[in-house]
Amino acid sequence: MGEASLGREFWKENKGGGWAAFTVLSLIFLWQLLKFVFSAISRCYVVRFRTHSSPISPTPDANLLFSSGISELITEGDLKCLIDNLDEKANEIEKWENVTEKSKGLLSYKAKCCKPKDGPFKYLSVTVFGNCSPELLRDFYMDCEYRKQWDRTVVEHEQLQIDERTGIEIGRTIKKFPLLTHREYVLAWKVWEGSNKTYYCFTKECEHPLAPRQKKYVRVAFFRSGWRIRQVPGTNACEIKMVHQEDAGLNVELARLAFAKGVWGYVCKMEDALRKYSLHRPRSILAMTAVSLMQKVPPELEGTSTATQSCTSSRDAMHSQVEGGANSRRLTRKPSKKLIANGLLLLGGLICLSHGNAGLAAKVATAYILKKLSKRGAPSGQTQTDVTR
Repeated sequence: MGEASLGREFWKENKGGGWAAFTVLSLIFLWQLLKFVFSAISRCYVVRFRTHSSPISPTPDANLLFSSGISELITEGDLKCLIDNLDEKANEIEKWENVTEKSKGLLSYKAKCCKPKDGPFKYLSVTVFGNCSPELLRDFYMDCEYRKQWDRTVVEHEQLQIDERTGIEIGRTIKKFPLLTHREYVLAWKVWEGSNKTYYCFTKECEHPLAPRQKKYVRVAFFRSGWRIRQVPGTNACEIKMVHQEDAGLNVELARLAFAKGVWGYVCKMEDALRKYSLHRPRSILAMTAVSLMQKVPPELEGTSTATQSCTSSRDAMHSQVEGGANSRRLTRKPSKKLIANGLLLLGGLICLSHGNAGLAAKVATAYILKKLSKRGAPSGQTQTDVTR
């Protein structure tokens, strides 16, 4: 059989899938070329913009982190807001949608999400590990060095600063995502101990002079995450309930789809790492961490039942920051570039998630692009995140 016959048989057997795959590869190649051209134009534009405005780098604020300013990064108001979110006291005004619910052996997991009026999707999850103590689960979650061994998305992690008085720790983490530039997280976190071996942790984004912005990474501009670890009453199981919001510059539809498809596998891998951790707990190379400097939950927050103004203020600050980030992105990016990027990345991601079913992925991506085209020119009530890098 000649080469021409083999080629005809290939396209015939794939029933259009071959052409779809070829089209996808061509689009990805074209996008990489366009990305290079737009990047060069964008850099020239940003240089001109900065010559007529103040520097973007918040150096004065970052310098405060070496003084008493670090104590203001995470406050009792943040803990109060976290507790209210974990107790789902705002759920009456938020529309939640179930994402997944799975279990096996000593492990169970369920998650739901909602889209606030402003800001990225909010996820609320509950994971239960059988035959596990709260102390073990707390140490496992907070061991960033051990995480590098089992979490393949973590490329690098380093501690930047720790405040002995408040127990606030600041660190920098680099994560990798398929088809995207590595993401850089500069975060501050704090751990509290409540009654009956209950533990809380709250994490948020920040700036630090030891972590200047680098062109080879995309700095995550918004990150709010927190959890509560406690024993499941009447059992030897332990649960961690987590609320999480993050804007890592990923398309919201693609990020949500990837979460729903991949989170259970990630949780199963986490359980395997937890069991190994319980048998051979590695010794920390850091003299001080947020766990070793853990604070007590204030008595007035134990068993709290009403939302406070601090929580509302935190949400307002979050909305302002997300809107500000969106405005700055509009200065340097064109809607047409963003639309092309969303479509191409969604197409490539869906092909991976659909296990090579290129035809299905192409149809979904085409529907997505047509939907976006129909909405162009109309006012939008939510911020679309950037997937162009």
